[in-house]
Amino acid sequence: MAALLRTVRTLRRTLLHAIPTLLGIIVLNFFLLQLAPGDAADVMAGEAGSATTESVAALRSRFGLDNPVLVQLGDYLNNLAHFSLGFSPRYGMPVAELIGQRLPGTLTLMVSALAIAILLGIVLGALMAAFAGRIPDRLLSIVSLLFYSIPSFWIGLMLIVLFSVKLGWLPSGGAGTIGSRLTGLPALLDTARYMVLPATSLALFYVAIYARLTRASMLEVKNQDFVRTAYAKGLTPFRVTSRHILRNALIPITTMAGMHVGGMLGGAVVVETVYSWPGLGRLAFEAVMARDFTVLLGILLLSSLLVIAANAAVDLLHAWVDPRIGAR
Repeated sequence: MAALLRTVRTLRRTLLHAIPTLLGIIVLNFFLLQLAPGDAADVMAGEAGSATTESVAALRSRFGLDNPVLVQLGDYLNNLAHFSLGFSPRYGMPVAELIGQRLPGTLTLMVSALAIAILLGIVLGALMAAFAGRIPDRLLSIVSLLFYSIPSFWIGLMLIVLFSVKLGWLPSGGAGTIGSRLTGLPALLDTARYMVLPATSLALFYVAIYARLTRASMLEVKNQDFVRTAYAKGLTPFRVTSRHILRNALIPITTMAGMHVGGMLGGAVVVETVYSWPGLGRLAFEAVMARDFTVLLGILLLSSLLVIAANAAVDLLHAWVDPRIGAR
């Protein structure tokens, strides 16, 4: 019962903070995109070869782009109030339907990359903490620094050169074998082959962060009184590390993971473009090139919702790891 009350309090607190934050993000994103030069009518008229003043004006009138900015904002907020993300001039379909087609690919990529980053980061960080100040710690610190400093697009290109061009082990792009018509487990394994390189490219930057954070957190917790008490009770080093040191060190790690959801979505723009992965990142890049701000607003809104949901999940996890947090 006490755990349920902590969960309800945590969700209520998160929701109260999320509503005004989300509204502010919507308005800010709208006005920032209005500052960008050009619009969908300019691009569409230019591609059609009829970029005359009359044709551009007709397209702007058709999609409501000639209305005052405040009127466009009011129309957008009205659409949101009716659970609609608007209509995409570029793709000729509702934005919600367009995002729904690309969302599974991005979520799969992000979850895979985040899982790789957290698991590998915790393992490396634990090893660095176990050999703090010695050669393994220094070598792993250098590796983490390399992961952190190398841009994800360069890592992606180098992974393609090594594993696709030179070794031929993994495909260089796409989300599945074209025309294979696989189903069930074979289809899942086929998709996993295509996901290895983009998920790894997206994860390596965050592996360095989690490794350094795990090392620092474990070394800090290791010197606490309750750890010395656990050793005094005769617990094995593995049990002390897994149940006491690592569990308490997970709090800053999970906090950082919640913050990285939005950053991963931004990184997915580059990674999905490099690997031709059909997701929201690639859609956002295409929408920028086409000046389709309705699609961009929908993607930015969805990314904000994902960050809020991730932070709510992190708060619940913190309440479980340390009940004192949920009682506040």
